[in-house]
Amino acid sequence: MQTIRSLLVVIEPERMESFALKRAKEIAKSTKAHLHLLICDKEHDHSALLSVLESSLGDEAFSVSSRQTWHENLHTTIIREQQAKGCELVIKQHVSESILKRLLLTPEDWKLLRDCPCPVLLVKTTRAWSNGVVLAAVDVGNSDEEHMVLHKSIIDQGFRIASLTHGQLHVVSAHPAPTLAVMDATYPIDTEYEASYRAACKEFQQQFEIDDNRLHIQEGPADIIIQHVAKKLDAVVTVIGTVARTGLSGALIGNTAEIVIDKLDSDILVLKPDDIIEQLEQKAGNA
Repeated sequence: MQTIRSLLVVIEPERMESFALKRAKEIAKSTKAHLHLLICDKEHDHSALLSVLESSLGDEAFSVSSRQTWHENLHTTIIREQQAKGCELVIKQHVSESILKRLLLTPEDWKLLRDCPCPVLLVKTTRAWSNGVVLAAVDVGNSDEEHMVLHKSIIDQGFRIASLTHGQLHVVSAHPAPTLAVMDATYPIDTEYEASYRAACKEFQQQFEIDDNRLHIQEGPADIIIQHVAKKLDAVVTVIGTVARTGLSGALIGNTAEIVIDKLDSDILVLKPDDIIEQLEQKAGNA
């Protein structure tokens, strides 16, 4: 997080208060990052609002720029601007949509998470991150190289956020119940799978220097476990990752991440491994 030089902040004029801008200011104060404000709107002129915001942020000694533009839809507009400006983090306020609407249409935030080449921070509260719990969600049971690289990225970002905010990093991982293990070929179907999982956790702890009291391993579906631990610890931000499984056409964020977006009370930072980022950058460049 300290190495981020430019933040793309999605401004939504219809909202009375911009959670995204408030969080971006908090991050920029610690990282000295540039703030690029974006309004995605093809019909209305918000130049006056952007001018006021730029002036106010400039008075507070922030480096800031802004733009209003539109390309096809919301998530495409954000991604094209992120690529054009070279922003290293997209910050957007998330508001849960109704179950019926999610059944009929894929939410724009899901599309953004799936296709955006850089990390995305979905802001859900105005609560300060200072001295709070940063929760990193990993899948210790998956020890293939792709997941290990992603695990390292998640833990590294978690530590960086905790360091910047004087907070504490905790790690959560879910292991499947025996009935779930039978349905998941990732896990060995034998009576010792839990012991094997615990052994993997110990190895993980040693590799990333995670104390016992900061590692939370529970049995059950990952989305339920992450939500439970985040609530128990009163986490201010949850860091989660995604690994694509079927090439570019399958560069989809995992179901766990999509589900927890609406369930968590904390902000959510979503990361991808480098190879997926490269594919998505190529896709964005060809658009």
